[in-house]
This record gives sequence, structure tokens and C-alpha cells, in this order.
Amino acid sequence: MYQWRKFEFFEEKSGGKSSIPPEVTGRIECCSGGKGRIIVGCDDGTVNLLDRGFKLIYGFQAHASCVLFLQLLKQRNYLVTVGEEDQTSSHLSSICLKVFDLDKMQPEGSSTTGPVCVQILRIFTNQFPEAKITSVLVLEEAPPILLISIGLDTGTIYCIKGDLTRERITRFKLQVESPVVPSDSSITGLGFRVEGQALQLFAITPTSVSLFSLHESPPRRQTIDHIGCSNNAVTMSDHLELIIGRPEAVYFYEIDGRGPCWAFDGEKRFLGWFRGYLLCIIGDHRSSSNTFNIYDLKNKLIAHSMVVGEVSHMLCEWGYIILIMSDRKVLFIGEKDMESKLDMLFKKNLYNVAINLVHSQQADAVATTEVLRKFGDHLYGKQEYDEAMSQYIQTIGHLEPSYVIQKFLDAQRIYNLTNYLEQLHDAGLASKDHTTLLLNCYTKLKDVEKLNKFIKGEDSVSEQRFDVETAIRVCRSAGYHEHAMYVAKKAERHEWYLKILLEDLGSYQEALQYISCLEPNQAGVTLQEYGKILIEHMPAETIEILMKVCTDMGVSKKVRSNGAHLSMLPSPMDFINIFVHSPQSLMDFLERYVSQVKDSPAQIEINNTLLELYLSNSLTFPSISRENAGDDPSLKANSSGNKTKKSSESKDIKEESDRQERYRRGHVLLKSAWTSDMEHPVYDVDLAIILCEMNAFKDGLLFLYEKLKLYKEVIACYMQAHDHEGLIACCKKLGDSTMGGDPTLWGDLLKYFGEIGEDCSKEVKEVLTYIEKDDVLPPIVVLQLLSKNACLTLSVVKDYIARKLEQESKLIEDDKKSIEKYQEGTTSMRKEIDELRTNAKIFQLSKCTACNFTLDLPAVHFMCMHSFHLRCLGDNEKECPECAPEYRAVLDTKRNLEQNARDQDRFFQQVKSSKDGFSVIADYFSKGIVSKTANDTGST
Repeated sequence: MYQWRKFEFFEEKSGGKSSIPPEVTGRIECCSGGKGRIIVGCDDGTVNLLDRGFKLIYGFQAHASCVLFLQLLKQRNYLVTVGEEDQTSSHLSSICLKVFDLDKMQPEGSSTTGPVCVQILRIFTNQFPEAKITSVLVLEEAPPILLISIGLDTGTIYCIKGDLTRERITRFKLQVESPVVPSDSSITGLGFRVEGQALQLFAITPTSVSLFSLHESPPRRQTIDHIGCSNNAVTMSDHLELIIGRPEAVYFYEIDGRGPCWAFDGEKRFLGWFRGYLLCIIGDHRSSSNTFNIYDLKNKLIAHSMVVGEVSHMLCEWGYIILIMSDRKVLFIGEKDMESKLDMLFKKNLYNVAINLVHSQQADAVATTEVLRKFGDHLYGKQEYDEAMSQYIQTIGHLEPSYVIQKFLDAQRIYNLTNYLEQLHDAGLASKDHTTLLLNCYTKLKDVEKLNKFIKGEDSVSEQRFDVETAIRVCRSAGYHEHAMYVAKKAERHEWYLKILLEDLGSYQEALQYISCLEPNQAGVTLQEYGKILIEHMPAETIEILMKVCTDMGVSKKVRSNGAHLSMLPSPMDFINIFVHSPQSLMDFLERYVSQVKDSPAQIEINNTLLELYLSNSLTFPSISRENAGDDPSLKANSSGNKTKKSSESKDIKEESDRQERYRRGHVLLKSAWTSDMEHPVYDVDLAIILCEMNAFKDGLLFLYEKLKLYKEVIACYMQAHDHEGLIACCKKLGDSTMGGDPTLWGDLLKYFGEIGEDCSKEVKEVLTYIEKDDVLPPIVVLQLLSKNACLTLSVVKDYIARKLEQESKLIEDDKKSIEKYQEGTTSMRKEIDELRTNAKIFQLSKCTACNFTLDLPAVHFMCMHSFHLRCLGDNEKECPECAPEYRAVLDTKRNLEQNARDQDRFFQQVKSSKDGFSVIADYFSKGIVSKTANDTGST
């Protein structure tokens, strides 16, 4: 062991100035530590409790004579002592075992002071003969059960088990294997080993190591070695290993036999175990001094070594190793902090030792990382890059990766950097930048095998070992398209997969196949983004996929026709932007969609778009036209003129044919989307009118104006086209009042012919026929309108004027007769009124008009020449019962006329709807309504 390095990981804390307090007068025979106290037993029978400063807390007389052994229990604050008492009888042994409760003190005034003694036992009885006690050990099983083992110089072990405070105990004894020399049978050490339900006891003699299985009945003995040790050279490790010290070595024992052996020379006077360290006090035969060594067996180093005097006792408490010397001095030896120990090792460049140290002492991650970092820096400075990287890799998760990466960015150390980045990804701690850097390393090294393993390894994508988008981007930029597509497909990044296929590889067919395998919603999203380029290169196949997405052709026809189901599918209008350079494909797609889906939620928008396509002059966008016209001018110059002319004519004919076919489809769509039984059309009427006007689509305009009952706009279309036959036919259809038409259209037509400035005698004669039939215009207005056309002669209107004059003459004659009749009636009424005012009225009736009996008094005579008995009139004496109904009817008529005079809306409605508005006004004046109203208004 002379090769082991020596370090000063421990130091003396109190400077050697502590000592046993003078109040402790006896010689210390035994000691124990625990619960922040040191307890010493003396040869005068006293037990003394000392604090951390080795000051006396209190002492008490535990035994009459010497205290041989004592042990402070860990679970309960009990003290177990073995000592000598006064011998009162020759048949009774003077050795007693006592149990003190340190939490309970004797009451004041008692004969003794100190803690209460809860039990006193005689160790030796008739069944357990007396012998010299060489070792005592107490085990707390399940409180209050104690197991006390007492080793004797005869090789026997007395065991006392149970609740000592209640004297519920059992006694039994164990016997080690008898040695050849009886003096070698003394029990020099004991050690308990508890593992689960197994309870075992090590017993050591100078010549053997025995193991008793106390959990078996009866306890089974097993001799595991035939060498032993002397007193105080026995201890137990933290791992329940038995450790014994002999002059030639220190031996470790498990239950199955001898374990490791450490060849530390010298007489082992004391052995101990402290925080994983082995404590040894080794005697020097040549001098009275001893060497105190602290061994770190894991790291194979001597953590501390110092020369000490004669040691009487060694124990551990308060985190210190405490040595009680024979001269009553006390040494406190404490472990240095981790930082101090590491600094000591760093100064000597002992990084391996430092690493082993932090691992063995289970230091925190920060301390471990710092040691590994410094070791890595040390190796890096020595240009041992592989070894340095192995240290840096162990810091992953605690050390900032950029610290390591910056050191290895040089191209010559790219292999080390690649290794570090791989480990970083395996730990799941890589960022996007780390993934980028690693993939760049692979591509620079052209290490396809490692790239395959990284990208295509088992669950490499699903475990999220790297950022998917970063991996795709780097592989794509480096030209590793296959790897980029693999990652995109496995991570279900459809947009990246398609971007590589379309933009990098130009694999349009494969892209379409990939889209067709996606869910409808995902397919719709990808088509919105990449449909434009697909439509340009493979329009038919793209439209087929669009139909599948928008109509869900995989389901039954009954389900597809369901409105709720359609509302969940993408609308064709969502994809209209992808046809920006392909209007013909857009028209084909919408026509196919409309043929399969009749009640789409977006039907109006679809029809509007179709109308725009149908009614446009050309389906070729300017950008496409420029591409088609972008041929070499020199080639055009060399082309023959006849060939160019023929090609142009053929192209014009085809374009005109296509345009007429689109117009026909547009007309069909206008009619089918607004049938006679539909209140509103399934398209935007205003948009349709604008499209028809912009593209001079006459048939569409006529249909829309007629559906909107804009008859004047209908004939205006014919007027603009100078279509006289169509104009007259239209007026026949729309101007027939019996069919709900507007007769005033004939007046507009006559005005048109009057202003046209050309000979249209035939048409005017036909128009005058309908004007005369419905009496649309007065003759004077007809003459005024036609007089503006210098090409028309009087012969055109001769017959019409003659007939109208004849009608007017007849009407005048009838009016004259009516006037004469009204004048005669008026004269007669005025004469009668005058007679009533100036002449007396003689009533000659002799009978009552009501009852036809002879008239007698009292009687009532009315000016209408009716006479009545007063009794026949009843309560109504002011009006004639015979004439009253007729008079009331006249009054009601007059009242209604006055009320109607105040209803202006009705008056104007009658004027507007009448063929002869003047006659309505004349009727109001003839009844005195207008003048009466004017007078009333003026008076108010």
C-alpha cells in the first residue's frame, strides 16, 4: 500500500487543546456517542455526559464499581451499561446490566441523582455461569425489543432478548467453534447484520470468524474463516460488512465468507468506519507512538495520516472523528469541504482522482460537472482531444454545450465535434442549432452511413431526438433530398415533403400520388399551397384529386347529397387561387363540381365565377400571352407571311368558336340558375349584368332585364343594335297590357323612330296600330314625335289621323248632347228652387203616405209633397221617410269625395294608371272636389 498517494483531506479542528474535563476523575473504561453527546464510563462506576465542547453536562453513579461497557441507543434515549456492583452474596455475581432512561431524572430529594434506572439485570445465573466479559453489543429491533449480545472469554455469547423495562425477556447462548488453544476462544468483537427479515451476528475470536443466523430456530452457526483479531480491531462498514484488522492486513467479510483484503502493515490497535472511510490506528513497535490513517478504499488513497500518542478510545460524533488519548487529551479530526479537496487535487493535476472522489462521495451534479470540465480543459490544453471529448461528453446536461462546441469548431476536430453532438442528441438536449451543426458535420464528412443512422434510425423521428424542420432544411440545402423526404414523411410534415418533390425534384406525378393518400382535410391544405404548380403541369390529375377532396367521392351518393355533410367539406372556392394562371382548368373543375353537387353552400360564388369565365372575351391571361409570344423575333421574321396569316386566321376562328361556346354555356347558366319558379337567382344579378355589358353579351342582358321587369332597358338594347324587327317583336311581347305588359313602351318606340333619321314608314305604321289600339298617346303627341324625322311623309299618319279625327268628332258630338241634357236639368232645378223660395206650397194629399189612412191632425207635411200622421213618423220628425235614403246616399257620396280629395296618393295613382290622366283631373273638378279642397285650405 506504499504506492497509495497521501492527501490531507482531513484536518485537526480544535488544535489539540480539548481534554476530558477535570470533573471526570475516574479512568475512562468505555465510551459511546449519539444524540449530540459523548458518554464516558469510568472505573469509579460513574457515567458522565459531555457536550460538543467536551464540557460536562452532568454525571451520575451508574454502578458501585467499574463501568465495563456502555452503549447509547439510537431510537430511544436509553443508555445500556454493564458494570460491577458490590457483592452482597457469594452466590450472586457482581456484574449487572442496567438500562437508564435519560429523558427521566431522579426526583429532587432522592438518595441518588441522575436519570431513572428502568431495569437491572443479573447477567450471570446458574444456567449462565460467570466468565470474563470481553465484548458487549446492543441491537434495537422493533422498540421496545432489545437484543443484547455479551461475549465472554470462554467463546460463549450470552444473548438477552425482549422488553427489558417490563422484564419480558428470553435468554439463550451461542458457542463458537472450540479452538485448539483454549486461550484463543475469547470473543474479541461482535457485529450485527440485518437484511430484511434476516438477523445475523458476527462473532470474532483471535483465531476465527463465526456467523450466527439468529432468525433461524435454533440459531445456526457458520465458521467463515479461521483467522481472527484482538480487541478493538473490529468494526462494521456502511454496507454491513465485517472488518477485522490483523498485523498483516485488513479483511472484509460478507455472509458467504472473506471478501477484499487490504495489506496495511502494522498492529491494528483500533479500527473504525466513517463516511465510507476506513479508520486505522496502527501501532509502532519501535516507539510508543501510533499512526492514525484514514483510507479511501474506493479511490485507493490515504485521505489523512498523522502520528498520535497512545489512544484509549476512538468514536465518531458531530461529524468528527474523536480520539481520546491516554493522557485524557481529545483530538477532533474533521473532513475538509469538497471544494478544498478538489482545489488540492487540481493544483497537482490529479483530475482522475478528483473525478473518482466526487463520484464516490456522491457529490452534486454541479461539482461533478466542474471537475469533468476542468479535466477536459486540461486534456484539451495537452492536445489530447479524444480524451478531452470523453470528459466533456460526461458533462452533457449540466455544462452549456456552446462551451464545448466552440473549442471543436476547427475542421481538424470535426470528428470530436460530431461525437459530442451525437451524444447531445441521444440525451434529448439538442437545440435546432445543434441539429443543424451535426447534419452539416455529416455532410462535410460525406458520412452517409452515419447520416442514415441519425435520420433513419429506429424511432429517431418519433422520439424527437432532433428538430424535424431543421433536419429537413439542412438535408435539403446539402442536396440530401432523400433523407429530407424521409424525415418529412415520418414526421407527417406534408408541406415539406411536397416542397422537396415539386421545387427540388420536379416529381409532379409522385406529389399527386402522395396527396391522394392523405386525409381529405390534409390534402386540401396541401393543395391550397402547392396546387398552382400542379395545375400548370398536370391539370387533369390535379382536378381529379380536387374533386375527391371537395366531393368526398369515397362516400355514398346519398351522404354526398346531404347538406350538412357538404358543409364539412372544403369549398371549391377555397382553391380558386391555384388556378390564377389556368382559367380553362378552373372552368373544367367548376363544371365537374356543379355536375355532381347540386346544392353546394357556395353555389352562388361558383356560378358567379363560372359566369366570369363564360362571358370573358378570352381565357388567356396576359402573363401567359407574353410567354406564348416570347419566341425569337428573328424566327418570326424568317417565317413566311402567308403561313403567319393562315395561322392567325385559324387561331382567330378557333378563338371565336370557343367564345361563342362559352357564351352559349353562360346563357344556359343564367337561365338554369333563375327559372320561373325561383324568386331569386343562384348568382349575383348585378355582377351578371356588369359582365354582360362589359362583354357585349346581348342575349344575357335581355334575359336579365326581362326577369327584372326592366322593359325599357330591354328595348334600349334593341335600339342600340338597330334591330327594328326585334324591337317591334319585343314591344308586342312586353307592351301587351292584357298580359301584364307596359303599353308605354310603344310610345318610347315611336319616339325612337321619330329620332332615328331614316325612312321607317312600315315600322311606324305598325307601331301606330298598337298605339291606337291601347290609346297610348294623344294624336298631337304622335305628330310631334314623328315630325322630327324628315324622312317620314304625311301619308304615314294620314289614315291614323283621319281615324282619330273621326273618333274625336264623335266624342265631341256626344259631349254636346250631354251638356245640353245637363243644362236642361240645371235650369229645371233652378226654377224649382226659385218657386220654393217665392211661392206658397199647397199640400193636397188626403191620405197618410205611410199608412194610406185618411190624414187627420196632427199631421206633418214635407216639401217633397209627402204627408204623414205624426204618430206614423215616430221620433224622426225632421226628414221624410220616403226620401231620406236617397238623400243620405247623396250625402255619403259627397263625404267620400271630400275624403278622397285629401288622399293625394290615391289621386296620383289614378292619374298614373289611367290612359287619359286629363279625364281623371276633369272628373275631380266636375265634382267640385278640387275647388272645395282649395277653398278649405285657404280658409284655414
